Amino acid sequence: MQEKIVNIKANGVEESYSIGKVARQSDGSVLYTQGKCVILATVVVEQKAVNEPFLPLTVQYIEKAYASSKIPGGFIKRESKPSDFETLTSRIIDRSLRPLFPKDFAYPTVITVMVLSADSQVDLQIASLHAANSALLLSNLPIEKSVSAIRVGRKDNKELINPSQSQMQESELDLLLVGSGEEILMIEMAVKATQEQEVNEILEDEFIELIENLKGEIAKTCREYEKAFLPLKREKLTLPVSIDDNLEDLVNIINERYSDSIDIALNGLSKSERGDILDRVYQNIKDSLSDLELENDPLKIYKAIDCVKRQKVRGQILEQRKRADGRRVDEVRPITIETNILPSVHGSCLFTRGETQALATVTLGDGKDAQMYELLTEKSPRTEKFMVHYNFPPFSVGEARPIGAPSRRELGHGNLAKRALEPMLIEDNSQTVRLVSEILESNGSSSMATVCAGSLALIASEVGLRELVAGVAMGLVKEGDKYAILSDIMGLEDHDGDMDFKVTGTKNGMTAMQMDIKLGGLDLNILKEALYQAKEARLHILSLMEEAKGNITPSQALPISDNFNIDPSKIVHIIGKAGSTIREIIERFEVKIDLDRQSGGVKLIGDSKESVKLAREHIESIASKDEPTVPQYEIGKVYQGEIKRVMEYGLFVEMPGNYDALLHISKMAGRPASSFKEGDKVEVKVLAQNGRKVELALSNYVES
Repeated sequence: MQEKIVNIKANGVEESYSIGKVARQSDGSVLYTQGKCVILATVVVEQKAVNEPFLPLTVQYIEKAYASSKIPGGFIKRESKPSDFETLTSRIIDRSLRPLFPKDFAYPTVITVMVLSADSQVDLQIASLHAANSALLLSNLPIEKSVSAIRVGRKDNKELINPSQSQMQESELDLLLVGSGEEILMIEMAVKATQEQEVNEILEDEFIELIENLKGEIAKTCREYEKAFLPLKREKLTLPVSIDDNLEDLVNIINERYSDSIDIALNGLSKSERGDILDRVYQNIKDSLSDLELENDPLKIYKAIDCVKRQKVRGQILEQRKRADGRRVDEVRPITIETNILPSVHGSCLFTRGETQALATVTLGDGKDAQMYELLTEKSPRTEKFMVHYNFPPFSVGEARPIGAPSRRELGHGNLAKRALEPMLIEDNSQTVRLVSEILESNGSSSMATVCAGSLALIASEVGLRELVAGVAMGLVKEGDKYAILSDIMGLEDHDGDMDFKVTGTKNGMTAMQMDIKLGGLDLNILKEALYQAKEARLHILSLMEEAKGNITPSQALPISDNFNIDPSKIVHIIGKAGSTIREIIERFEVKIDLDRQSGGVKLIGDSKESVKLAREHIESIASKDEPTVPQYEIGKVYQGEIKRVMEYGLFVEMPGNYDALLHISKMAGRPASSFKEGDKVEVKVLAQNGRKVELALSNYVES
């Protein structure tokens, strides 16, 4: 195929697609250009189906350092482990394109997206999704529907459609919509704190109106893509789309012989008990197949049982408005909350909702503890002062395998929790906060449990939080015109339902949201109803969290802090020549110090009230003097002093004139510092004096 260039205006953005030029041995490829951004997207399918009941799709989004004229940092100068941004972008592309594949498509498919040239003003997530979408449309796979994405920002109450990266830095909203035709397939949303540190949570009606206004643009772009790419599509592979044969006989046998067992498994039992009974049903059916002269196909048996289970779960919800565990459709599972249960941790919270349990811990640090990271389109690294790390150990779902490196799912859930909580943090530039969520038990929406537990753990560690944030996972079961919206879904309902919809917020409105639709689209009236039902559940959870907040006892592990102000002109005296004074204060009083040169603000952090108190008094005494004075000592003369503090590296000695000077270990004639104790008298010789710096040695020290 000769090269062909296709130019399309997608949601107001000029895009160019080069087809048939590169990667021609793949099953579909395209070279995408927007501004100075160039992206290669390829699709390759394996023509041998797998015997597993899911779509074996893998998406890889890869950034090349050379795309931004950079050499990879670190010891190894080659791209290796994907960054969090690469992983999260891969998930966005996967979740957007997965609904396009035919039902029961079981052929391993790999979509690879590589950024070859970067542009700091191009939205790489949308550009990469559109590139992957076009490669899929052009490929020989049986896919003829397109997706399209729009990002929405907001500044000064005005919506920004597909804003540049610089505009997004100042935006109060980050909303990503992905649709196919008139159907919305995926939503990601988070509000952001403004530069004035104000947060405007988004309201349900406002959110629905935004989506309604953008549906038409998404549909229009999808039609443009289909019109441009489908005539150039490769000849379709002659692959059987479904690996399913007729399951009617098996389904009938299961309904006749094992219906009661499945009912027992589904209703009122714990997740582990339910799994055990279904495993026994599976084995019984497998054992009886030879008598029934049916093919012994494990995948067929699994799919038939799953089909019966799905029918029962959905039918009970739609006909009886009753769920497998006996709850009403709008009922939240029982919740228990315990705070600061770990004595050596700055802040902790154990949040249990039904069979889902999250243990959130908060650790406080200073600016030096921030996580450094790089973005492809920026020359200098950034620092992350609020980190959320979500861990999902196998034992939380009863799996017997070791804990490994964080998965894509774990990174995605941690990112959602961070986006939910971050706008509510009261910014403290001197502080780094690490929130870790350990999922100890899971049966539905551990990410939302992380938000709830994390919010209270932050309060328990005395981190400034404007409002408590809670999260709830919603589900949907829909058959024809009948539907039921489910609050606080468990794993069974997530698996057999039609929607996975997570929403977080305060009592004032929503802070973050993530939605994936399995139906192929969602009526906005149903979405609106789901948002308001989620609000009721969120307010219920928040009321329980407020009660727990009132019972928090501060952790004994919390560092003691003190904030005060001095004359900004005195900051230079606190720092001292080449930082000598501030280092001396830090070592002497064992505190951390953060100074604000503009306001004269001083923040002290220490392990004891006494050390912080003494450090403050010392700093204020320095600041109260017009010019700190140091007695003049005679060089070479021996003075008697008193040891005030013993450190590994030397002794702080109070000299005549009430001045403390450091006797370094190197000038102690070979004696260890541990051989002295506070209050001892010691004879020291002054070797040199330069302003405030007095160099001492033991009287018997001899210069080598």
